[in-house]
Amino acid sequence: MAENGTAVTEFILMGFQLRGELQRGLFFVFLVLYLITMGGNLGMIVLVQSDPRLQTPMYFFLSHLSFLDVCYSSVIVPQLLEILGTDKSVITFEHCATQFFFFTLCASTECFLLAVMAYDRYVAVCNPLLYAAAMTPQTCLGLVAGAYGGAMFNSVVRTGCTFSISFCKSNHVDFFFCDLPPLLKLACSETGPREQVIYLLAFLVITTSISVILISYLFIIRAILKIRSAGGKAKTFSTCASHMTAVALFFGTLTFIYLKGNMGKSLGEDKVVSVFYTVVIPMLNPVIYSLRNKEVKEALKKALNRVRVSQVE
Repeated sequence: MAENGTAVTEFILMGFQLRGELQRGLFFVFLVLYLITMGGNLGMIVLVQSDPRLQTPMYFFLSHLSFLDVCYSSVIVPQLLEILGTDKSVITFEHCATQFFFFTLCASTECFLLAVMAYDRYVAVCNPLLYAAAMTPQTCLGLVAGAYGGAMFNSVVRTGCTFSISFCKSNHVDFFFCDLPPLLKLACSETGPREQVIYLLAFLVITTSISVILISYLFIIRAILKIRSAGGKAKTFSTCASHMTAVALFFGTLTFIYLKGNMGKSLGEDKVVSVFYTVVIPMLNPVIYSLRNKEVKEALKKALNRVRVSQVE
């Protein structure tokens, strides 16, 4: 229901509500960031698929991370660009629910996938002789399928709980996409039981993933401390540094949004943090994994050399 008592059939995403010059400036900034995100992540996927040296479990998981970042960004950024270009963006109830579902699906899958990648590093560092036997192609597919399956369940339940709420206070969403906190502010029906389910699921997804990551890295740190040479310790640690950076960025911002609950925090704060993990982090992940990774850099150089040779010919 809207303010006049009619059923809500559409929402108006209010975005950042800035002056015209700032809106236009942000439009071009986010457009550039989006293009970099798409180029970097799609490039990473092509690189992993085309270079035989990258046909390993770690890069298999990394290619799925890049795929998620492409989807993650594409669910949010085009809508954001429309808002910045037109000041307001009308979105139907069904479109809003669909965006919410796919956003939750991508975020949840990335949580689980980062946990899977931590487990992969644990096996590689702590049981290197058994790594090939433990991380078979079938096992890797099973782990990725489990990540997508768990995320699908979470997304269906969260979307069902959120969009079974009656909205009657307004249809103006003070945000740049259909996210949970701003939608709850429009509810006129009792949201307590549904909020408990929603936040319980968020808590389980985040804490389960973080627990797997922390336990994996406790064993990894113990294994690194047993290495006698400083060079050996540094080399082993470097294989995990990129993943640790990605984990810190992603879970730090996600925890701020989804574990603090609907407790009167400023939506302005939420907007800034949401921009960071929906726009900036998907752009940074390919950079994080390529700058500190010798194999990726060598594969990239090889690919660029092939392009140069083909152009000369």
